[in-house]
Amino acid sequence: MPSPVDLSSSILIIGGGTWGLSTALDLARRGYDNVTVLDSYSTPSPISAGNDINKIVELGSIPDSEDDESHETYVSRSLLAAATQGWIHDPVFKPYYHDTGYVIAADSEAAIAQIDARRERPQNSDIISLTSPEDFRNTMPEGILTGDFPGWQGFFKKTGAGWVHARNAMVSAATEAKRLGVAFITGSPEGTVIGLIHEGEDVSGARTADGKEHKACRTILCAGANSNQLLDLEDQLRPTAWTLAHIKMTDEEVKLYKNLPVLFNIEKGFFMEPDEEKHELKICDEHPGYCNWVRDPAGKLISLPFARHQVPREAEQRVRSFLRETMPQLAERPFSFARICWCADTPDRAFLIDYHPKYASLVLGVGGSGHGFKYVPSVGGYIADRMEGKLDERLARAFRWRPETAVDRDWKDMQGRFGGPNKLMDFQKVEGWTEIDI
Repeated sequence: MPSPVDLSSSILIIGGGTWGLSTALDLARRGYDNVTVLDSYSTPSPISAGNDINKIVELGSIPDSEDDESHETYVSRSLLAAATQGWIHDPVFKPYYHDTGYVIAADSEAAIAQIDARRERPQNSDIISLTSPEDFRNTMPEGILTGDFPGWQGFFKKTGAGWVHARNAMVSAATEAKRLGVAFITGSPEGTVIGLIHEGEDVSGARTADGKEHKACRTILCAGANSNQLLDLEDQLRPTAWTLAHIKMTDEEVKLYKNLPVLFNIEKGFFMEPDEEKHELKICDEHPGYCNWVRDPAGKLISLPFARHQVPREAEQRVRSFLRETMPQLAERPFSFARICWCADTPDRAFLIDYHPKYASLVLGVGGSGHGFKYVPSVGGYIADRMEGKLDERLARAFRWRPETAVDRDWKDMQGRFGGPNKLMDFQKVEGWTEIDI
């Protein structure tokens, strides 16, 4: 058995993305004075999914109900309450949340049914139904939404939702963690982890590309979609990627588009107000995701992440199609930036936060499953609680090591997502990419 941890114990965090930063910050706030973060890039990492100008966030609370004491409801309520507390009250994160409201929509029967289910959530009691093109256009100032919104149905939630400046929130978390004494070893080769250190039947740290060994009392793996490359997670993670693009806006457009609600069609895509610094509007095309299916040295089929600051041509066409339905005046404007961003899906899209069953000193903080950034103010607390052995029992059950859920896993499962061709796509089959001069 490993020695118990105390505030002077050495803690090594592999990965300085959203969850690694959240964990480092939480541990430092608890008084741990020997915390080190390893990452191939300085904060914010250019390959972190959190290194983005904005992310959609829905906050609020789920009322207690004697009629619904299910495990799933308890977990959802707990996660939402902690995230809301962080974005509304934590000085590290509060400046970056913008409570603009959001418009959510769909246009196929199956997706509209999902929208209707969201409409019935208790925290969505104060909403406005949208059933016509005019309804959608009226959610924003005149001249912005000029499209026809063919077949769109949805609702407008005016408060309790909006967007966060993701990149700035990450920088804020890293800055505060450093102020509290967290050490960051970043860059290549010194921050690039090439393997775990195995001693006996345990993991005692990590080895970096410069040949150094970084040993610790506890090692916490927060490497996101790259975690599979350092540890056999028994098919519990599927690295999955999404696509985004930016277009340049004029000074006048930036003023007009300021403080807009988020617009999100769960089949077509989403956008929110332009970035004030670069005057760029971010648009994402919505779809179930891409994998990059290749064979590993043992012949096993795996999804292998890679970084690329371009998107497939088919993604470009989806972005432009979304713009034609919403803001046709922008549909042919050239892209100023594009990238793919990776996450890692568990079979049930619940997080994987647990001690590894074979390595008693190794803690896992992975499995964001497409909704991990929303919880950056609080997820580090769950990881730290699990390390200390005091994570809420019902949360621990939801986040447990659970390879049984991945037996005969359907790797093509869309996991409740819509859009694009309504199937999981493969980067290996992409026929062409954008050629943006970035």
